[in-house]
Amino acid sequence: MLPGITALLARPDLLARLRGQRLALLGHPASLTAAGEHSLDALRATPGLELVAAFGPQHGMRGDKQDNMIESPDYRDPLHGIPVFSLYGEVRRPTAAMLATFDLLLVDLQDIGTRIYTYVTTLAYLLEACARLGKPVWVLDRPNPAGRPVEGTLLEPGWESFVGVAPLIMRHGLTFGELAQWLAAWLRRDQGLTVELEVIPMSGYRIHAAPGHGWPLHELPWVNPSPNASSLNMARCFPGTVLLEGTTLSEGRGTTLALEILGAPDIDGRRLLSRMRDWRPDWLAGALLRPCHFEPTFHKHAGQLCSGIQIHTDLASYDHARFRPYRLVAIFLKTLRREYPDYPLWRVFPYEYETERLAIDLLAGGTLLRDWVDDPQATPEDLETRLAADEAVWSEERKPYLFYD
Repeated sequence: MLPGITALLARPDLLARLRGQRLALLGHPASLTAAGEHSLDALRATPGLELVAAFGPQHGMRGDKQDNMIESPDYRDPLHGIPVFSLYGEVRRPTAAMLATFDLLLVDLQDIGTRIYTYVTTLAYLLEACARLGKPVWVLDRPNPAGRPVEGTLLEPGWESFVGVAPLIMRHGLTFGELAQWLAAWLRRDQGLTVELEVIPMSGYRIHAAPGHGWPLHELPWVNPSPNASSLNMARCFPGTVLLEGTTLSEGRGTTLALEILGAPDIDGRRLLSRMRDWRPDWLAGALLRPCHFEPTFHKHAGQLCSGIQIHTDLASYDHARFRPYRLVAIFLKTLRREYPDYPLWRVFPYEYETERLAIDLLAGGTLLRDWVDDPQATPEDLETRLAADEAVWSEERKPYLFYD
């Protein structure tokens, strides 16, 4: 399997079209060729190409910022001497001065298949800006480690934010190139903008192949696309465990298993898991769940022993089609609310440049999930009805953009 950057560099016809143009790259630490060379270095070393600028998303071009909401500055690349503009610092949308530096934008970002991953928003902002100025965008495609399954609710109108830029579902099941094509179509519908977009597909990518089910195991190394995206297991869990960012519960930040474990000092993980299995075992299918204890060294509950649950998808019994992390975390929150009715569950704090709306609602794309958790009369069947409806809508919506099926 060859990622889009390697496919591009192997195509003389494509390289010929890039020559004579000032190029910019949107990338991050996982922007690597199949040989492990950073795309920035590979492009600069390609004869005839003029790479004049680069853009870094959240966590920076080099992945230097550990936590969310830690901004990166602009800087000049010490090896190549070109400006690297931060799109997670003083600005999140590219300025006119930034856009004036290049003629064509190359995008090489490793996504993890979830709506709230801010690289999706950064891509959308750049597509919009380039459409307005008539600048072409080429997306160098990469695998979706979460694969094709669809899960969650669609972003509701009025709930757009930096963690929800468009009416996507939580687990969208598209590669970054496929997603770019969908975003381009959405921009036409929503704003009447047309972007000159080209996707350079991967070579030899089999999105349904086991055991990776979207990730080409033993063909492409796992490089953290963000500091806490440390494994394929994390990427599979993320469409559910990311919801914990909007709660007072730990999502495992401050441990070596961020977004693969969940818990708190004042709950009983074993008791909650037992209740979850009694209540809705089908929402826990496909993975191994076990009660665990952990102590974060920083972030929520730092220095305190937490009781919770660990999610394992890295074993032979993993069932990719049945594993539904959004439902798993939803029933965890609902069970916790039932077992601890007065638990202060929802975290109130500024989240991704939002100060008025609750983080859990921004993450969920509306108030539905929080309302369902807090309503003692609401049942799993009520949420299942909404989830199934939104998943059916999105499954049809995305069909024209599937390259690899």
